[in-house]
Amino acid sequence: MDVTFMRTFVADAKASRLPADLRPAQMQPLARLPLFFAVQGKRVVIAGDTPAAAWKAEVMSAGGAAVDVYAQEPCEELRDLARTPPDGNIVIHLRGWMPEDLAGASLAIGGFDHDDDARRFVDAARATGVPVNVIDKPAFCDFSFGAIVNRSPLVIGISTDGGAPVFAQAIRAKIEGLLPAGLARWAQAAARWRDAVKSSGLSFGGRRKVWQLFTANAMTQPNRAPQEGDLIDLIDRVRGIGPAADAGTVTLVGAGPGDPELLTLRAVRALQSADVILFDDLVSQEVLDFARREARKILVGKTGHGPACKQSDINALMVKLAREGRRVLRLKGGDPLVFARATEEIDACHAAGVPVTIVPGITAAQGAASELGVPLTGRGRTRRVQYVTAHAKDGCLPDLDWRSLADPTATTAIYMPRGNIAALVEKIIVAGLAPDTPAAAVVNATRDSRKSIVTTVRELPSAVASFCSEGPLLVLIGEIVNAEQASDRMAVTRRKPAS
Repeated sequence: MDVTFMRTFVADAKASRLPADLRPAQMQPLARLPLFFAVQGKRVVIAGDTPAAAWKAEVMSAGGAAVDVYAQEPCEELRDLARTPPDGNIVIHLRGWMPEDLAGASLAIGGFDHDDDARRFVDAARATGVPVNVIDKPAFCDFSFGAIVNRSPLVIGISTDGGAPVFAQAIRAKIEGLLPAGLARWAQAAARWRDAVKSSGLSFGGRRKVWQLFTANAMTQPNRAPQEGDLIDLIDRVRGIGPAADAGTVTLVGAGPGDPELLTLRAVRALQSADVILFDDLVSQEVLDFARREARKILVGKTGHGPACKQSDINALMVKLAREGRRVLRLKGGDPLVFARATEEIDACHAAGVPVTIVPGITAAQGAASELGVPLTGRGRTRRVQYVTAHAKDGCLPDLDWRSLADPTATTAIYMPRGNIAALVEKIIVAGLAPDTPAAAVVNATRDSRKSIVTTVRELPSAVASFCSEGPLLVLIGEIVNAEQASDRMAVTRRKPAS
């Protein structure tokens, strides 16, 4: 979904705008609604005698259901399963199913080779008001079984709507590798301790802090079995924090240059725990998708030579929300400490007594260099990297150290150059930089809409002017930007590695 469509702002005659809430994106259509059905102690009917029917019986028994299997010639897997069920009892009836068998069932599952047999079973189940599934026949199913990652009570189901079970299994294997088996013990402990945390006397903010600390322990020590003493320690730690447990916080987070896969793990965790997100125009919708759906999202963007929220308004809103006890995330394109006015926001938080932390991100210069396949430094060729902006507070070209920018042994990354690139090029050539020094312009680095041109300093203004599409632009200047090698490197770096 195009995020620009969802971002509304209020503009006045001075081309300023007020922070504006982002209307939550509507959920895209679902092939199947993911639900987790409680079958503990409930009766489930299975009609079928194959290993596939045995697997469904095993899943139902593992959920605690009382399973009645109707099979004239049950396979060996069914017989073995009935002797040693995972949990709920499994009874095999050595005959075919009958419509009256469905009375009182919570679910009905059938395994049939022929559609006519499947249709009779489905009609009978629906006439009785029982949700029905026919194995490997999605068109007959009220519900479906997905691939399961079992860290019970942490359970993950994966569905492809019956269209690609092998693909679902591959996704399951991927997730299995990411989730240590020990997380099951932590999920079980959370279920045991929930009432104790509720009755601890802690405030809402304090209880939330307990679960944040609990989660941190689970994720950093997944294979250590949690002990009852851990709960006491967590509650005591939060009591020791006192009123600070209810205090709001501000976190400055770098969203990177646009590709959501370049977010740090810490940034993802911050997005998933924030109550309110204040974000810039340069933040892509794909990055925002990592946030909780319930989180309030407020656009506080600034665009060069266009409408912009006043920094004082952003600071005031950030502090106000934090004082209300909210976990505020200030999301900035690139790295929050590179040309992102972080100093003003940090100072505003400190002046208001609001705790502030910083999560760094990949800055635009790194994203642009990766698009070109060039390093920012090179032994024997480039001895330093310098980051400068071509956009001052008033929109004009700032007063820069032109002699430093003309250094042929440096790589220079120029942020926000679109409106002042001609004047900048004129000044650095006058300062002594050779007009044929390699240069590159990259727009929308790391995004699908990226474009780049490798050229010379002399031709930079015309190269920048050739970009008709809007988006963040960055210029790199230096001998390391080698036009002869860039095309081959770009062909390689734009192909994402197979996972």
